[in-house]
This record gives sequence, structure tokens and C-alpha cells, in this order.
Amino acid sequence: VQLQASGGGLVQAGGSLRLSCAASGRTFSNNPVGWFRQAPGKEREFVAAIRWSGGTIYYADSVKGRFTVSRDNAKRTVYLQMNSLKPEDTAVYYCAASSGALIQSTIRRKDLYDYWGQGTQVTVSS
Repeated sequence: VQLQASGGGLVQAGGSLRLSCAASGRTFSNNPVGWFRQAPGKEREFVAAIRWSGGTIYYADSVKGRFTVSRDNAKRTVYLQMNSLKPEDTAVYYCAASSGALIQSTIRRKDLYDYWGQGTQVTVSS
């Protein structure tokens, strides 16, 4: 699986951005695609995850109610719509795919994602 993330940029606090993650190669419907982010000096953290087959969508508490993840299976693309952005959302955002189905208790673990995109920078100014 190859992943290409795009859509980052500079935005003022309260603004919005939509990130895209285009997948190529073999994908499996029950395997999740996740969004993670890494701020300077911090560990990479989970943001959201969705399966190609649909079902439950998972969010980090810090973005719940502001971010929405969705997918377009025909385009093989996963989106992360980010609204009400805050300066603390500033980070490099990565999309990642797992070779396993994962379950609720493990879907947030970055070490269980095998394929990673190159990352896209999101900067939120105050």
C-alpha cells in the first residue's frame, strides 16, 4: 500500500482545512486508515481512524466534535476535515494503513500501522 497525504497549510485559529490521503496498491475493506500527527518535540499521536468498509469511526478526545474523517472508496481516498482549528493542532499530519483489521482497543496504536504517507504540515496561527 502506498499513501499520499496532501492538503496541509497555514490557517488562522478558528479556520478549517481538509486533508486527503490517496491510497494505491492493495487495500482490504476491514483494515483501517488512520490519521496521526506529530508536533515538534512530541510523540506522534492518534487523531482518527476509519475502515474502508465503514462502521465505527474513532477519534482522539482532543479533536472530537471538530474533526471529521470520511472516505471515498471509488477514489480510494480518505479525508480529514478539520474545523475550529486551534494553535495546538499545529503538527505534521500523517495518514497510515494497517495490514490487520485491528479492533477498538488497538486501533489507536501507531505501532500497529504498517504503511505511512509522507506527512503534510498544518500550521495554525493564533
